[in-house]
Amino acid sequence: MAHFPVTNSNLSPYHLGLFIQEHYLPSQKVSCEILKTGISDTYLAVTEDCKYIFRVYSLGWRTESEIAEELRLLFHLRDHHIHVSFPIADQNERLIHSFQAPEGSRFGVLFSYAEGEKLLNYAPETHYRIGTMMAEMHLAAQNFTLNRVTYTEKELLIDPLEKLKRFLSDETDEMQYLKSVQQYLLEELGNADQSQLRKGAVHLDLWFDNLNITNEGKITFFDFDFCGNGWLCLDMAYYILQIHGTERDPEECQLKVDRFLEGYESVVSVSAEEKRLIPMLGVTLYIFYLGIQSERYDNWSNVFLNQVYLKRFINLLLKKYFDHHKLGHGQIQ
Repeated sequence: MAHFPVTNSNLSPYHLGLFIQEHYLPSQKVSCEILKTGISDTYLAVTEDCKYIFRVYSLGWRTESEIAEELRLLFHLRDHHIHVSFPIADQNERLIHSFQAPEGSRFGVLFSYAEGEKLLNYAPETHYRIGTMMAEMHLAAQNFTLNRVTYTEKELLIDPLEKLKRFLSDETDEMQYLKSVQQYLLEELGNADQSQLRKGAVHLDLWFDNLNITNEGKITFFDFDFCGNGWLCLDMAYYILQIHGTERDPEECQLKVDRFLEGYESVVSVSAEEKRLIPMLGVTLYIFYLGIQSERYDNWSNVFLNQVYLKRFINLLLKKYFDHHKLGHGQIQ
């Protein structure tokens, strides 16, 4: 009986463990388990003395050349002594493997394991250290060009709203609000003083879910899947946005934001124009990731994304953040 075509599958962790053992660690027994599935699938590979992460990219999500550029950035950052989860080559010095899954060819990469754990809330001094580390990463990434997406207003604001129309109709108050916010942001970002904005390779998804912290305070950044070219302050904007999303006490939230910025500026100064744009870029990234959730509905976000979710997200997160920073000066209805 012929197999029915599929759009998404999970590679067997048992057989992936055998693959890793054969190609990477022939002298060691490797066990493997799924950590999470999503836009890409993440596996934990374990030997007697070490842990690794194996990422399997979803069909059609990243090209082989885009993945190679992500890996090039990681090696560049490691060479500059930034603590990142870095790619590991197999016995034949190969970094990217292809797997013939039922839906088509999928790529996989083995990464070093980021020691420690994800913490939803952590002390202001840890935010300070993350600020210093992000600034050091940006010093290494400034003017480092990737052969990947350049994040412009089109990628961040225009395309996402088109994707959202599949789930949120034009007639809703929330879509009308988003269109007003989009127009405001397009004008503000279009008039930004480019000479005051540092550019380079950005992570674009750096928050508590993509960094691990050990008991001794060592921090490791990982998951550079969204890396591309753009204003470096995009990373700052997203990180600060996430502090607001996870810290409910206003005074504690502001303290942690301040310590993060102090840590960052202990390494490199931030221009007044970058500081002015950071709240706007935070809202922009809210819209961008709503677009990603819409785009990857079939293989990831269908368990939570619907019109009720989108209305709550827009009203309780995006609008609240926009109003908190007093953006728009009465222009947005």
